Order: sequence, then structure tokens, then C-alpha cells
Amino acid sequence: MKIALFLPNWIGDAVMATPAMRAIREHYLDAEIFGVMRPYVGQVLEGLDLVDRTFLYSPRSRSPEMRAWNLSMDLRHEGIDIAVLFPNSLRTATMAWLSGAKERIGFNRDLRRWLLTDALTPRSRKQPNPVIDEYLRLAERLGCTRLTHDTELAVTEADQDALEFFWRKNGSRLRNKGTICINSGGAFGAAKDWPATYFADLARRLANETGKTILVLCGPAEVDNAREIVRQADDDRVITLAGEKLSLGLTKAAVSESELLITTDSGPRHFAQPFGVPVVTLYGPTHTAWSDTYYSKGINLQKAVDCGPCQKRACPLGHHRCMTGLQVDTVYNAALCLWRQQRTDDLRRAA
Repeated sequence: MKIALFLPNWIGDAVMATPAMRAIREHYLDAEIFGVMRPYVGQVLEGLDLVDRTFLYSPRSRSPEMRAWNLSMDLRHEGIDIAVLFPNSLRTATMAWLSGAKERIGFNRDLRRWLLTDALTPRSRKQPNPVIDEYLRLAERLGCTRLTHDTELAVTEADQDALEFFWRKNGSRLRNKGTICINSGGAFGAAKDWPATYFADLARRLANETGKTILVLCGPAEVDNAREIVRQADDDRVITLAGEKLSLGLTKAAVSESELLITTDSGPRHFAQPFGVPVVTLYGPTHTAWSDTYYSKGINLQKAVDCGPCQKRACPLGHHRCMTGLQVDTVYNAALCLWRQQRTDDLRRAA
């Protein structure tokens, strides 16, 4: 049997799909499982054993083999028995249909019912519900019974080497102190951003209180913001990855060895759970339920405002109070509490 998993296009959603992927992997032990994904999703999931082969897809790629039509024809040549569609897009359903998969399972959204052989009724978008549970419904539809909320990631040797290179340049002394990671960016839009001056104040205070090195993470689009946080913090213990060859693998490696992650509601926030790292997530315009993964070491912070959560990429009212109103003291106290609780738990386990 051959199963094609059409995976989510967002980084965080891809991580939230891993419990369903694991359930399918364990239920169909003899199946050959293909992962159809964007290149950056491939970076996120690299090192896991959830798929046997990877088909990279990018609609704007200059490489013909990565475009929708050619990739669908490649899958058709493989003889796919089952296609599982995690994204809700019409494009994904069209690709699955073109692939010739005998069974095509997904949610009945975006006028694509006729392209599916098994269309699940989605839960109402008016009532926020965890994406991770929707993905598990796909696995359940396939007969999978070992369903959990345990997300998975791996750090490859190349990822670890990149992190080792970073620490060699910046000094093992800082690494030996232990690290707390800060992630300030995200692809959703400016509405999720917490001010750089707030992050700088938070970083400085945490460095003073915990004695830890504060490592500011970033992607290519957040380099300037990360450097601004370090500049405003004005503390040798606050450093950033901004000067490195950035990759999602490097970010995974940094989070995996940290003691705490403080992050906006963005993809890398989901890197904490697979490695058992406590995480404080700062929410603004989005409802916390959508990305809930039931993680016991996570704290979600959100400022209650009468206009939110609006789900907008930019504040339609221009004041951005949902994020600017989330005070540094609130985040600092929550982060310190979670960090101390983790230290206490670690000491108990070691006793």
C-alpha cells in the first residue's frame, strides 16, 4: 500500500500534524508513506521517521519538478492508494485528484467536495477548536486508534553542528550558563508582534534574575528586529543568531537545549513541546484555542481587549493594544514562575 500525506503549509501546523502522522505510521506498518510538503516544512520535519519518501512542492519554484502538475504526475506514476489532505485548499485537493489516488480523504472546505472520495465535515470556524484535533480526525478516519497530542521533532547532525559553530564563535562560557530563548517574529503579520523594547527589557531582567544567557532567535525576515532587541538590552548576556546562516534546523537545535522559550504566536513556538522545553506564548489577535496542543509545560498570555481576538494580520484600528497592552511585568513573572517550576521538577527527578 502507498499513502501520500499532503502536509500543512505553515510551520506550526506541520508540527501539530506529527501526532496524526505518527498514528498513521504505526497503523499502516507495511505501507510506503510519502510526504508531500513545502521545502521549509521539509526542514522542520527533517530527521523524523514519519515518511519514507519526501516530495517537495512549491507553486512558484523555478524547478519544474516542484510544481503542482509535475509533482502530481510523479505521484500518479507511483500508484497512490490513499491520499490524506491536511490543508483545506482547493489546490491541494486538485493535486491529490490528479495524482490518481484511489482514496482521497480531507475536509469538505473551499468547494472541493467533488475532488474527495471521503469528505469529513469540518467543525465550525465560528467556534475556535484546536487544529491538532482536526488532524487527528483524519488519522481516526483511517482506522488509527493510537491517538495522542505528543508532537515530534528531531535535531539532525547538521543542525547540531551549526549550533556548535555558533557557540564556538560566541564563547562556551555563555553556553555553559544555560540559555533562555526568545522568539520575536512570525510570518502571520505585524499584528502578532510584541514591541522590541519590551523584549529587550524582558531579556535584560531575565538575565539578571536567572544568570542565564538570553538567546534571541530569528528568521531572515526578523534579523533587524533581533539585533534591535540585543542593542536595546545592552547586556553581554543577551545575544542573537542574527549573524549566522539561518535555518529552521538551527532554531530547532537552539530551542532543544534551552531551559525556556518565550515567543510570539508563531511557528517556532511549537518547537518547544517536542523537546520538553517550557514555553510562554504571547497571543494578540488570534484565539488561543486554534493552536492549543494541550502542553502541560506551556503558559499562554493574552491581553483582553474589546476588539479581539480579531484574527487580522494588521491591526484594523491602528492601536495594536492586544500586544502593546501585554506588559513586560506580566510576561516576566509568568516566565520566571515557569522556569523555577521546571528547575524544581528537574531536582525532584534527580533526587
